[in-house]
Amino acid sequence: MISPKNTDLSNVTIYDSAKQLGEAAGRAAAELIRNAIRQKGQANIILATGASQFETLNTLIQEDVDWSKVVMFHLDEYIGMPESSPASFRKYLRERFLEKVPKLKAVYLINGEVDPAAESARLNEIITKHPIDVALVGIGENGHLAFNDPPADFDTEDPYIIVNLDHDCRLQQLNEGWFKTIDDVPKQAISMSIRQICKSEKIICSVPDQRKAKAVKNTLEGKVNNLVPASILQLHDGCTFYLDRLSSSLLMRHN
Repeated sequence: MISPKNTDLSNVTIYDSAKQLGEAAGRAAAELIRNAIRQKGQANIILATGASQFETLNTLIQEDVDWSKVVMFHLDEYIGMPESSPASFRKYLRERFLEKVPKLKAVYLINGEVDPAAESARLNEIITKHPIDVALVGIGENGHLAFNDPPADFDTEDPYIIVNLDHDCRLQQLNEGWFKTIDDVPKQAISMSIRQICKSEKIICSVPDQRKAKAVKNTLEGKVNNLVPASILQLHDGCTFYLDRLSSSLLMRHN
């Protein structure tokens, strides 16, 4: 583990590898969930998907958590994406998380196969009754947070919104191996909004890999602006960043 040289950013920790990063993030998430259960009787959580979350979720599922007291939401899902598709985030969460832990108190997955406006409205009504205790998020190569691509909507209070995916976002999904061609990547998704994510009491942001280095630098060292959606996390007092040597390689304090 490497401590950042810039000590005023005490919410950033840099690890030697993606595996170490994920192990630390997963353990931290579990402890925050346990704390919420102790204090409130249940924990409301948000889980992210994608390659950045592999190691974090691998650790989280091995932790001692009373999952019967946990309510889970997730960040986003493609519009028109069947759950049987390898790229489905519902499929991802079922296979990598839900099938590997005891039954949760409640699970609210985004269904991208129904009317997106109606599905967003359904989820919006539910999540407003469940203040989020812990959110696990990542950062996209274009700086997106969830599927809020630049320029992101920093103003909407709607918890879930319909978004258009830009070319860089869709290219990332292709390069990560989720799709065979760029034309296969959907152009729209239902995404949790920026403001809803930031309402979470605690946020764990896991970001491994060299391809995320520029986005990490812009997120942590640039000005907060909607052209780098994840930069909004600078303003969240309860957000901690888990980076590895590669994703942090362009940070000034890492040089």
